[in-house]
Amino acid sequence: MRRLLLVLASAVLAVVAAAAPRPAAGGAEPLEYVALGDSYAAASGVFPLAHGAPPECLQSRRNFAHDIAASVGAQLTDVTCGGAQTGHFFTSQYKGVAPQLDALSADTDLVTMTIGGNDSNLFIGAVIKCGSAGIASLGRGSPCKDRYGSSFEDTINERTYPDLVHALSAVREKAPNAQVAILGYPWIVPASGGCFLKLPLATGDVPYMRHIEGALNDAIARAAAATGVTYVDLSVASDGHDACKAPGVRWIEPALFGSNVIHPNAFGETQMAKQAMAQLGLG
Repeated sequence: MRRLLLVLASAVLAVVAAAAPRPAAGGAEPLEYVALGDSYAAASGVFPLAHGAPPECLQSRRNFAHDIAASVGAQLTDVTCGGAQTGHFFTSQYKGVAPQLDALSADTDLVTMTIGGNDSNLFIGAVIKCGSAGIASLGRGSPCKDRYGSSFEDTINERTYPDLVHALSAVREKAPNAQVAILGYPWIVPASGGCFLKLPLATGDVPYMRHIEGALNDAIARAAAATGVTYVDLSVASDGHDACKAPGVRWIEPALFGSNVIHPNAFGETQMAKQAMAQLGLG
């Protein structure tokens, strides 16, 4: 009986150890983890808001950085902020909100982010212009593509890409000992078809919008490669989880009849965390 009790006790301890947050290897100090970036990193619109974060940043306690930190037992400093551009790594976004790079130091072990989509008002500009064109055409044709052509992609290549390289280079300089990762943006729209009542894009502009997002993610990947940063590619994992899908399937909420307009929901943030952890070899 005594031997049986010892076996059972060992089994219980093994289960508890597996379920507990993983401590740093060898009893070392927990990872010093800094989260940078925009609303996709902040999970703006997902409640509850993070305690102590600037309210104007709409930073959520359920963003992917919080998921990662909880999973690996890291010490998280989260300076993500909705609406952030690469320039806000260097300058204050709001009064009293420090430049995001100020959170980094030689002691930083891990950095994650999403950034670039707000530069030159790219995402919001494309959404508003293509959405307005779609409504005006009652969802027919490709009015946004016909009017704007390669202009969004040109902006990405001519302005967003060099700004990303500048920002990522600065991150590497400020945190020279850190593992740095930038996540791509999950798919907002499907490859074709669309869902006009949820996302008011003309049928022909759905692949056009997808192409714009693909061009942005390509620029992010190239900038990461140029600066020695890990790129977390979400294109495969997020395919089939766009804003047109049903609740519980979609990672991104639609413009209409959703909870968090064209931004990741809590499920999406959790999935982004899983992809980043797998890519980084964490957990």
